[in-house]
Amino acid sequence: MTIATSTELICFLILGAVVVIGSLGVVLLANIVYSAFLLGGVFMAVAGLYLLLNASFVAAAQVLVYVGAVNVLILFAIMLVNKREDLKPIEGLALRRLLSGGVCLGLLALLFRVALTTPWAVPGPAAVGAGATERIGEHLFTDYLLPFELASVLLLMAMIGAIVLARRDVLDADVGTGDAVNQALVEKPQTPLLIDESRS
Repeated sequence: MTIATSTELICFLILGAVVVIGSLGVVLLANIVYSAFLLGGVFMAVAGLYLLLNASFVAAAQVLVYVGAVNVLILFAIMLVNKREDLKPIEGLALRRLLSGGVCLGLLALLFRVALTTPWAVPGPAAVGAGATERIGEHLFTDYLLPFELASVLLLMAMIGAIVLARRDVLDADVGTGDAVNQALVEKPQTPLLIDESRS
């Protein structure tokens, strides 16, 4: 085993461990802000895995789109919506955990089956190199144009939903005209001014 191969294997093991541990932290941590930051770390580790596959453009897009846009959007939504509320007991929590665990185990078994039954080529296909950007651009604007546009619409809907949820205490009746906002601001109780009577 050469130095380059061993270095690549060590980097792959480190990045894979970061992805697995970070993903478990995203799901299991109680603090949602820590989960969002760990999600950003997982995205960065996935970008490192893309670099190991000689997909530099995809790695840069991963950092720019997922870390720089999606993760920041998630953090803004969390900061807007994260209000201190009393936690209420969830009905059927055990059944929900059982169903979600079964779905996750099924997906994991499917991934293992694909990984074990796929005839992987060794050493693999040659790297595309500088032509990767052109090929990805052609696919994005021809074959995958509709999913590409749908992703942007979904992100816009998520941002609007986060804003509406954050301001639901103010937006009472009419979101379109703004009357509810003005009414809520007018009816908001004012704090009385304290006047020092000793000076009068």
